[in-house]
Amino acid sequence: MEIKTTDHRLMELIQLAKTVAQSKATILIQGESGTGKELMAKLIHESSTRNAKPFIAINCAAIPENLLESELFGYEKGAFTGAMNAKAGKFELAHGGTLLLDEISEMDIRLQAKLLRVIQEGEVDRIGGRKPIAVDVRIIATTNQKLADVVKADQFREDLYFRLNVVNLTIPALRDRGGDVEALAKQFGKDFADKNGKVFQGFSESAIRIIQGYSWPGNVRELENVIERAVITSQAGIISDRDIVIDRPSFHNLSDKMEMLSSSQAGWNPGQTLDKIEKSVILDALKYHNGNRTHTAKALGISIRTLRNKLADYRRDGLKV
Repeated sequence: MEIKTTDHRLMELIQLAKTVAQSKATILIQGESGTGKELMAKLIHESSTRNAKPFIAINCAAIPENLLESELFGYEKGAFTGAMNAKAGKFELAHGGTLLLDEISEMDIRLQAKLLRVIQEGEVDRIGGRKPIAVDVRIIATTNQKLADVVKADQFREDLYFRLNVVNLTIPALRDRGGDVEALAKQFGKDFADKNGKVFQGFSESAIRIIQGYSWPGNVRELENVIERAVITSQAGIISDRDIVIDRPSFHNLSDKMEMLSSSQAGWNPGQTLDKIEKSVILDALKYHNGNRTHTAKALGISIRTLRNKLADYRRDGLKV
């Protein structure tokens, strides 16, 4: 299992994940949706001594509470209406291996108590069962929320949080990972071209500007989907800006945003270049937000890295920003 990155923080996190994989510790992986939390969990499993045993994943947010209990812990024949046969739960199926509890913060408080007992005692009680069943399972939990905040809001048990949070791995958002956007886009382009029998020779400069200028709130998953569509619909080996379709009502690529703002606010003049318009809008936005680069980047719909690069260019031209 390989996680592609050029970001030093993520590389350090991957190395830490491989190190703790050798232990029996429960691991909590946090990060925004689409950052690759399940990929990290699989990396841990494959780097551990449990890699020959099952890796079982269950999404705690996708299964109704009444079904999640039976899915996790199993049930005996006749335990409830419709239980025609006994069924092993995910804990039993993952025996000797790894159980991924995806979006753990969405688990009902009542089930949290039962999960805590499994972690403490190393055994599960099937619904309708008469005796506990011993299980040996490494638990990895993921969440797109800050679980400590969910605990403070009394929506998650503090004692369970401490049990899960033995090792905490927080994956940074794609927008904070330097050169990963372009590198991943090129890798996805190649992969999807091979998969679909298409030719991929790279991206045009305008396409790269859009890719780098967007903040990717859906992270790697969103980037992957956008590049897959671009590869499939592209009529040439070079993916252009027209092939990059980002399906978000609030999104405008940087060039479109600059043109829109310049024509409505800055009074565009014939012969004025887009670079000058862009520069004017960025500086006005920076002034409006009292020099706060994070707020400025968010307002313009660009990444903080893109804003820093623009300001660095302006400084090289002699402008004090």
